[in-house]
Amino acid sequence: MTNPDSAPISTVPVLFVTDPVLLPGMVVPLPLDETATAAVDAAQATESGKLLVAPRLEDRYPSYGVIATIVQVGRMADGQRAAVVKGERRAHIGAGTTGPGAALWVEVTEVADPPITDEVRALAAEYKKLVLALLQRREAWQLIDGVNRMTDPSALADTSGYASWLTDVQKRELVETPDVAARLRTLIDWTAEHIAETEVSDKIADDVRNGMEKTQKEFLLRQQLAAIRKELGEGEPDGTDDYRARVESAELPDKVRDAALREVDKLERASDQSPETGWIRTWLDTVLELPWSVTTDDSTDIKGAREILDADHHGLVDVKDRIVEYLAVRARRAERGLQVVGGRGSGAVLVLAGPPGVGKTSLGESVARALGRKFVRVALGGVRDEAEIRGHRRTYVGALPGRIVRAIGEAGSMNPVVLLDEIDKVGSDFRGDPAAALLEVLDPAQNHTFRDHYLDLDLDLSDVLFLATANVIENIPAALLDRMELVTIDGYTADDKVAIARDFLLPRQRERAALAESEVTITDDALREIAADYTREPGVRQFDRLLAKALRKVATNIASGTTTAPVQIGVEQLVDHLGRPRFTPDVEERTAVPGVATGLAVTGMGGDVLYIEASATDGDPALQMTGQLGEVMRESAQIALSYVRSHARELGVDPAALDRRIHIHVPAGAVPKDGPSAGVTMVTALVSMATGRRVRSDVGMTGEVTLNGRVLPIGGVKQKLLAAQRNGLGTVFVPQRNEPDLDDVPAEVLDALTVRPMTDVAEIVALALEPAVASGTVAA
Repeated sequence: MTNPDSAPISTVPVLFVTDPVLLPGMVVPLPLDETATAAVDAAQATESGKLLVAPRLEDRYPSYGVIATIVQVGRMADGQRAAVVKGERRAHIGAGTTGPGAALWVEVTEVADPPITDEVRALAAEYKKLVLALLQRREAWQLIDGVNRMTDPSALADTSGYASWLTDVQKRELVETPDVAARLRTLIDWTAEHIAETEVSDKIADDVRNGMEKTQKEFLLRQQLAAIRKELGEGEPDGTDDYRARVESAELPDKVRDAALREVDKLERASDQSPETGWIRTWLDTVLELPWSVTTDDSTDIKGAREILDADHHGLVDVKDRIVEYLAVRARRAERGLQVVGGRGSGAVLVLAGPPGVGKTSLGESVARALGRKFVRVALGGVRDEAEIRGHRRTYVGALPGRIVRAIGEAGSMNPVVLLDEIDKVGSDFRGDPAAALLEVLDPAQNHTFRDHYLDLDLDLSDVLFLATANVIENIPAALLDRMELVTIDGYTADDKVAIARDFLLPRQRERAALAESEVTITDDALREIAADYTREPGVRQFDRLLAKALRKVATNIASGTTTAPVQIGVEQLVDHLGRPRFTPDVEERTAVPGVATGLAVTGMGGDVLYIEASATDGDPALQMTGQLGEVMRESAQIALSYVRSHARELGVDPAALDRRIHIHVPAGAVPKDGPSAGVTMVTALVSMATGRRVRSDVGMTGEVTLNGRVLPIGGVKQKLLAAQRNGLGTVFVPQRNEPDLDDVPAEVLDALTVRPMTDVAEIVALALEPAVASGTVAA
């Protein structure tokens, strides 16, 4: 790399050095060994007295060096000879040549600085700012003045030869960079990077220093405070005397008091710097905050308790009866002196199972109010960590007691009503199984000594009234369900919904919409229409939302002046306030062709109708099933087809009509379906398809079937009959062995339906199918 403005060629002795690296403008001492002495002597013998100082490179011959003048030759402090040289100008190294003495001689071309452009001035200004910032951080005030006085960009760049943050490799690169602009750009990058690293290092050092200073300061202050308190006779400053007094004055069980005093002893012996101190303090605070000896007195007014339950909830007779029975038994035990200290023997653990919106959660608050107890709700939906129930070990950072212990502390008494909400939605993973941890909590024979991992103490839960809620009983582990008494809430009838809406929902929504009873009313016929055509749910949650929607529209119309009070909403006004009905009767439409039968099923949302379709196409005999069916329903379909084929003559079916490709479909294919209650419906659909006789549109059925045609019992009879009533069915076939379950079905539902208990599926088929249009009817 040559410069067009180079000076004439001259011959000088050359000295290759590794350290220090010389740049123009620098004055440095060079130790004189044999080679350096020869170069210095040769330079002094010339007229100019100059020599070339070039960096020694390992991989190649250098291209540039610095012409230097010998300022002085003498000895350093250690006695070694040295020469002080001053760098003057860069020079391009040419070919080697000969000269006097033992030194090496080369031809050099001095490099002249190019004209200073605006770009070079800008780069020089930026580099100067970086250098000044760095010098200010190091408080090098004398150097700052010198840098401020420099105006030559090349000289400013070459001052980097003194920079301690640059390595020898970087300085050698600067020697071989004659272009000022390129040299300044390189220096700007290196200096900015070094400043950034310095700032990070300084911050870390400051943080460490401040932390050490704070720790030392706190230690000294604690020592001084301890000495002052000792002189004043005020005891230890760490609060251990306070904890000991609190434990001794608290009403704790003997075992709990002994455990707490042992922890206080550890606290007194522990150093303030020990992490165990914090754990002990937190544990003691938790133990002292629990209401070990606090209980509330149960109400013994049986009549008053029933009035509270009836005022808060419509229907739910089974649940109300069970709570009243519990109260009556406790009252008699108290009268006869049989009440055990700590409440052991109450054994009341109820699980309220039913679809959403039937009032399971709100019932817990009513039970607590009827009993005169505190109420706490513990949400279990989605809980997967066993520690949420049993608590964490104290050695873990952020350890807490489990939700049961926290609920007791929140209630402030040892006999609250604890509602375990959504117990069927507890999960499990690598952190354990919370449902397994609940086994001890909900077992009346064990929970008087429940041990939380955090407390590590026996906690008596036998006097706690546990209520659990669930939508799907099958999702609760069998061992856990065995600990609880099952109370099923199957849903409300249309009359129940009208009564609930009139007495509970409508007044509440009027208050929320800021409407008086004199301003808006909804007729019973309109409420019944909402229950029939706008909501077909077992509960009343959607019903409540629709009432809120209607009343919001009324409030808006009154405020805007389009309507004046009073407003009455009847059946004719529902479309204006709620839109068109969402549900319309479709059973007759769905069963208008042969091969479609109406079944009844139970889901997590309650009972519902289930249509099963059957058709046949030409091809090899085979069974195809669609509709996302589970294994149990697939088996039911295979059993149904086998039964129809083996009893074809008895059922009036031409056997040839079944020697085809049979397709069974259950609509709503996006919804998984399974369960042992669709067998009779599938048999009816297959016979209807094979004979061409339609299934009566007012008929619904449920039950499992065997290979010989016996109808087996099923579950959820009440929910299925409620669904049949909601969907306008008239006759329902149920298994004969489910006849006792009809006692739980509301009378109004039984009055609206004709329930036929059956034992043989052939009888169901005969009664469910319409008569043949004409003799000789063949399969469709």
